[in-house]
Amino acid sequence: MEFAIKFDFKASNNKAEYEALALGMKMAQDAGASYLTTYSDSQVIVKQVTGKYEAKDESMVHYLQQIEELKANFKSFQLHQIPMEDNTIADYLYKLASALEDCKMRRITVLHLTEPRIPLNIQVIGLDDNDWRPPLLRWLEEGHLLEKRWEASKIQTRATCFLIQ
Repeated sequence: MEFAIKFDFKASNNKAEYEALALGMKMAQDAGASYLTTYSDSQVIVKQVTGKYEAKDESMVHYLQQIEELKANFKSFQLHQIPMEDNTIADYLYKLASALEDCKMRRITVLHLTEPRIPLNIQVIGLDDNDWRPPLLRWLEEGHLLEKRWEASKIQTRATCFLIQ
């Protein structure tokens, strides 16, 4: 499970790492996971959670207590440290969250499905004339805007929240 978080508050690197770990554990729990293996490039967090370092800062102690409570929800929990230079996925997710900053999103989960769970046979009967998606897609894919200036401006603003790959 990969996700990106946009914080609307100031957080040190360690606090951000703990927030991400706690949220990931909660998401895994909500998804019904019993066994969880997670990875972090933060030596401090990994060592504190595994008991090799002691958390001395009061806020770190509280974060560690939360992690311990979340760990109790799993039959097995493992946290492994990976070298920072090997954590390119985290860099991509950070860039994604930063790029979408203006979209007023609080949590971004990027899911990639290679195929649907069931075969689909869908036919489009017709589109509503007021549907905002076709002009947005034309702008994102081809760079074409509507002729009315205010509608074109609205599409350009809305387009900053979307990415087509």
